[in-house]
Amino acid sequence: MTKRINCFDCKHFYVTWDRKFPKGCRAFNFKTSTMPSAAVLQSSGSHCLKFEQKQIKK
Repeated sequence: MTKRINCFDCKHFYVTWDRKFPKGCRAFNFKTSTMPSAAVLQSSGSHCLKFEQKQIKK
C-alpha cells in the first residue's frame, strides 16, 4: 500500500478535548498530536490495519 490512510475517513478516528493530543483512535485506544495513522506507521513500521471507512449518512 503506497497511499496514505486518511484518518478523517475512518470510523475509529475522533477529536479529543486534550490540546496536546487533539486526535485519537478508538481502535487502538490512544491519543496523539499527529494523525493516528502516521503514529501507527512510525511505531510499527506498517500501515494501519484497523482502518474502516465511515458510513456516509444520508
